[in-house]
Amino acid sequence: MTGDGPAPAGPFPQSDRAAVYRAIRQRRDVRGQFLPDPIDDATLRRLLQAAHDAPSVGLSQPWNFILIRDPDLRRRVHDAFGTANSEAAARFPDRKPLYSSLKLEGILDAPLNLCITCDRTRGGPDVLGRTHDLDTDLYSTVCAVQNLWLAARAEGIGVGWVSIFRQDDLRALLGLPEHVVPVAYLCIGHVRELYREPELQARGWAERLDLDSLIFEDGWGRQSGDRA
Repeated sequence: MTGDGPAPAGPFPQSDRAAVYRAIRQRRDVRGQFLPDPIDDATLRRLLQAAHDAPSVGLSQPWNFILIRDPDLRRRVHDAFGTANSEAAARFPDRKPLYSSLKLEGILDAPLNLCITCDRTRGGPDVLGRTHDLDTDLYSTVCAVQNLWLAARAEGIGVGWVSIFRQDDLRALLGLPEHVVPVAYLCIGHVRELYREPELQARGWAERLDLDSLIFEDGWGRQSGDRA
């Protein structure tokens, strides 16, 4: 079949399926393993294209990609993180020593910073699929982030999501208009090694939950084994 209509569907070859699941399992939030080597333009373009290929509500494509290379701007972003991180540490008084030992960003270490934003006006006041849940544009943008993250893992490139900011600080630093939301501030670069398991698990902050305990059927809290 040719043209823009439907194409035959079916599973990928086994090796391709394995590669997809491997990227999912081995994706890591990178903080301190960055190498100084720059990302070449072709690879960066592939990562951004993967993000742009994400699904979006009503095909609104609400994302933009702000590449941040300027050292002075990155220092100011790092300062904004430091202020917010001091506030965050105070919320974990019983775990403050462990919290303080964790490296939670690579803003100055990674060769590239990237902010993925959501333009909440894109597509106009009424977007197909967004009429009853206005936050679906934000969810769409997060899909773009995950696409980029998995593509980066396949390319051998690390990505770290820095979430500890006062949003108004980040808005001011990047000159964002009021209708644009900074969804993800990412640190991106080549890495020499990655943790075999999520770093927060390796460092004793949390454990991955058992999948079976999270699966319900036909309603909240109802598991298949609960049936009479």
